[in-house]
Amino acid sequence: MLHQDMLHQEFEPPEELRDTIKCFWYNRRDFGELRSSFEVMPDGYAEIIFYFGSACSISSSSGLQPLASPFVMGLLNQPVIFSTKNCLEIIGVRCFPWTIFDLLGLPSGKDGVRIAEHPVAQLQSTLSEWIRAGKVGEALAQVEQYFLHARTQVAMDSMLFKAGVAMRDARGSMPVSQVAEAAHATVRTLERKFKQSSGHTVKDVSGLMRFEQVRNQLWLYPDSSLADLAHELGYTDQSHLSREFKRYTGTTPAAFARKSKREKRAVGKDFGAFIQA
Repeated sequence: MLHQDMLHQEFEPPEELRDTIKCFWYNRRDFGELRSSFEVMPDGYAEIIFYFGSACSISSSSGLQPLASPFVMGLLNQPVIFSTKNCLEIIGVRCFPWTIFDLLGLPSGKDGVRIAEHPVAQLQSTLSEWIRAGKVGEALAQVEQYFLHARTQVAMDSMLFKAGVAMRDARGSMPVSQVAEAAHATVRTLERKFKQSSGHTVKDVSGLMRFEQVRNQLWLYPDSSLADLAHELGYTDQSHLSREFKRYTGTTPAAFARKSKREKRAVGKDFGAFIQA
């Protein structure tokens, strides 16, 4: 059973962080006393997640695996199921996938959810105090300060930044050769640097960006024409869109649209923001 007591807010980062961080966000949700599950679907971003309140676990092949806070959620290629109960509060840092590992000073990789020893974990106890006191703004300011400092310690690659801007502007539908052109690089150099920084290829990330557009559209407008969406986002045809959608979600676009109608009625429009987080 999904509960309606939920708040989701997003905050734009300061100018100095906009080449690495898409946004900071806060989410509060009351699941009630019985353990509940919620699904996070793939998109074109990687996240650093701090959580407070009840313990949170992730479903794995060997059962529920408890999660430490914070944890890193890299690019996903399929939905991830989390489990918790009572009140869960989250502060998220939504990063571009080609910047998150450099920002944290971690080796890149393809693992979806990563728990690693890292100095950023030292923020947890201070943030917990702010959250317990209901001072979300102060907690977010603390996270922002940490990453403003972290950003000064790393040199971001302008080639990756240019490639990222081009990919986002094209909503994931730009061929790799054109992304390389926009970044003033050869395809080979771009692919090497992209893999090095994100753990994924340009095509991997573009595919997720494009899927994210379809997913968001079907969440907001479940009756959207799939043929029109396929044309608009550069898929070969509707069946190509459906295949890609099923690859990332395990379900068809039509089934997802039906589910979004049901869940929006149950929890209100804000649930969409939570799915994207």
